Amino acid sequence: MAQTTRTATAPEVVGRPVAERSVGDWLQRMHDASRQRAYVGTFVVAGGGRLSSARIWHVCDGTQQMERVESLTGAPRSTFRRNDQVLTFLPESRVVLAERRESLGLFPQLLKSNSASIAQHYRVREMGSERVAGFEADVVELRPTDTLRFGYRVWIEKDTGLTVKLQTLDGQGQVLEQAAFSDLKFDAPISMANLEQMMGHTEGYTLEKPEMRKTTAEAEGWVLRQGVRGFHPMSCYQRSVGGPQARQAPTLQWIFSDGLASVSLFIEPFVAGRHGQPKSLAMGATHTLTRRFGDWWLTAVGEVPTETLAAFAQGLERQK
Repeated sequence: MAQTTRTATAPEVVGRPVAERSVGDWLQRMHDASRQRAYVGTFVVAGGGRLSSARIWHVCDGTQQMERVESLTGAPRSTFRRNDQVLTFLPESRVVLAERRESLGLFPQLLKSNSASIAQHYRVREMGSERVAGFEADVVELRPTDTLRFGYRVWIEKDTGLTVKLQTLDGQGQVLEQAAFSDLKFDAPISMANLEQMMGHTEGYTLEKPEMRKTTAEAEGWVLRQGVRGFHPMSCYQRSVGGPQARQAPTLQWIFSDGLASVSLFIEPFVAGRHGQPKSLAMGATHTLTRRFGDWWLTAVGEVPTETLAAFAQGLERQK
């Protein structure tokens, strides 16, 4: 049963009236709410014939953000984030993974970057209002202007601006994936000190820290001969994993985004015994494409149509 408890009076909506909000206005409102509000809730993700759920705790004291995400389905998994420091606890293997990321990339966060070009590739349409998890929400559609990206239907809690439900839509408007809160509580009494203490309990776990070295694709001998409209390079890393899973050579991860959708190109040396035939896969809104480039193997992954991944693959070129 949906939880509708509210422990503090929600602030009034400020800024432009609903009818006048642009794509940028809506996205910034959602982004600010996901980072600045304190909340706890359970969200469910459905797509590709699979269903998963997790419990999330989020708190911000004005200078620090802390987040805890506890998987409720599948293998036990607990993830903690303090600003850009992320620890993922895997109880079955007694391993904790340490990384640096500014976001977990999970619901209810949608905005990937504050790209000024978002409005060139998405149009906003206001659809009215509905109740989700006991809260009144504005319903907004973000419709792509081309076939290189998916659309989104977003339920935005009226008082706070937090995304309470999100659907990813294909070109025909069919739902590929949905994430929604089944229960939600704002301004919950979440103790940042308690979360920090839980995050620090690594006794009995093996700490693994994947090595990530910031670089550029050009420095590693790769260029995108022809860009994909609307997608801009965000970052590039050489990734390597220690321990028994270590690879002989690091993997290059080149990340692109249009502000909402993101694409990662993973490039590594081709190994005949590990890499099979080129293929494309889809699981909910996430599509994957693999391809061989001579002595190299490309894995392109993103919440975009397969044709978008193919465009990245076609434009990729080895320079040395």
